[in-house]
Formats: sequence, C-alpha cells, structure tokens
Amino acid sequence: MKDTAPTHAKLGLIAGNGRFPFLLLDAARAQGVEVIVAAIREEADAEMDRRAALDAGVRVHWLSLGELSRLIETFQAAGVTQAVMAGQVKHKQIFSSIRPDWRLAKLLLSLRTRNTDMLLGAVAKVLGDEGIELIASTTFLQPLLARPGVLTARAPDERELADIATGRRIARAVAALDIGQTVVMASQACVAVEAMEGTDAAILRAGELMRTSEGAEPSTLARSLTVVKVAKPKQDLRFDVPVIGVQTILTMQQAGATCLALDAGQTLLFDPESVAAAANAAGIAIVVVASAE
Repeated sequence: MKDTAPTHAKLGLIAGNGRFPFLLLDAARAQGVEVIVAAIREEADAEMDRRAALDAGVRVHWLSLGELSRLIETFQAAGVTQAVMAGQVKHKQIFSSIRPDWRLAKLLLSLRTRNTDMLLGAVAKVLGDEGIELIASTTFLQPLLARPGVLTARAPDERELADIATGRRIARAVAALDIGQTVVMASQACVAVEAMEGTDAAILRAGELMRTSEGAEPSTLARSLTVVKVAKPKQDLRFDVPVIGVQTILTMQQAGATCLALDAGQTLLFDPESVAAAANAAGIAIVVVASAE
C-alpha cells in the first residue's frame, strides 16, 4: 500500500509503545500538523503528557486497548479525518488481555481468522466508515526507510550470507502466514521463529537455545546467530511495519547474534547513526537487502 499524503492540518495518532510515536509526532509537527494523540493506556509512554504540555499543537487522550467507540468519538470530536498507527501493541496483549467495548466485540466476532492483520484491517475499515482514513505509518518518515547496502563497518561473512539467503526464504513464508516477520538462523538451521512474543523475545529465545545446547555432542551449529527480518509479501504500511532501533542491536548482542538482515524500503530504521555505532561496537554486521533478492 502506498503512502497517502495528509490532506488536513489535523492528524490522529494512535500511539503504542516505544519511540515510534514520538518520531512520528515530531515529523508531523515539523510540517505544521496539529496532532490529536489517542495514547493506548496499556502501551504508550507517559512522556506523551509532557510533550502535550510543551506543545500547544499536541493534545493527548488516554484510552484503554479495546475502547474502539471512544477512539472514534475522540477523533470525531477533534475534527480528525486522517489517522495513523505508530508504536507496538504486543500481539499477545491484543488477543489475551483486551477488554473490548461493544463495537470491538462485534468486530472480533466477525473475524474469519484471529490474526493481527485481519483485526487491524477490520479496525481500519470501521474507522473509514466513520470518516477517519487510516494512512500509512511511514507517511511522515520516508527518510527513515532502510535503503539497500551494508550499514556497518563489517559486511556479512560467507556463513552469515548463507544464513541470510536461507533465512529470507523461511521468513517470507512465515510472514505470508502472518505468524511473524523475523527468524533467527545458525549454520542455515532455523533456531527461532518470531510469533506473538515479538522480535526481541524471539532473538533472546534463540540465544538461550544455543546456550543450552552448548554441552550437546556432537554439535554441527556455529554458536553465532544471524537475525533475518522481512516485510510481509503484501505489507500494509498502515500497521505492523518492521522497525529496528538500538534496542534491537543490544538484544542481539545479549543473545550472541552477529548479523542482521533487513528488507529495503519497507523497514523503518530509527536513529540509523546510533544503530550503526552500536552494531560496530558489538562487531555486528547489518545489511539491507532489496526485496527482490
């Protein structure tokens, strides 16, 4: 799905956790757009209130996950006709901890498949029916989309390149089933597949699996790990866009991972200079691969 240029001076921001909502907020405000933030109580950072206090062009409303009717009413009352989702909402939170209002409960009962894409797509349709267009989360952040090439001082070695090639085939198949977008490889064997736990947890799980197998004999796996993150075959840029930041690198270092491969043009790279610096300090190679490769 292509980005849609904002047509109004007001933007609704549905804010989850992490730095993504703040980056999007800064980019929108730099373009003179007034931002009405619907901060998800279970996920968003309390810093949102401080930002609203410092900037008259930012208004924050705190909503619990599942309050779809209140979200719509909040945006309609503020005159919002375009909105964007930014920041993670943990998948396990969506399907296990959510307390849906009547509108969301009705929507959940209508789903053919209980996966994130199906749910968020249905939410987007409900918003659209109420006059609120959900636009791509990359609309204001085009410069942060990863471009092809090696981003670090060290390029992947032969073993890592083989893991990337195998890992991309596996990851694309897994992503097509809407299970996850990340796999962790070692010696062309798949050590971990991301599911509801999220990328960092999958990487740490892979590291733990490798540590617990260290005493096993004979061992055919190299002890270092390669992390491969891809976009879905038909990635909807309105939600669930692959995101990488410094925390990803720190998690990889903790797990013993030495290489990270990303999809070009469909992965947001937050603070690229800091990410590269952290990777170089840890001896981690980062390569961005063109989607056709």
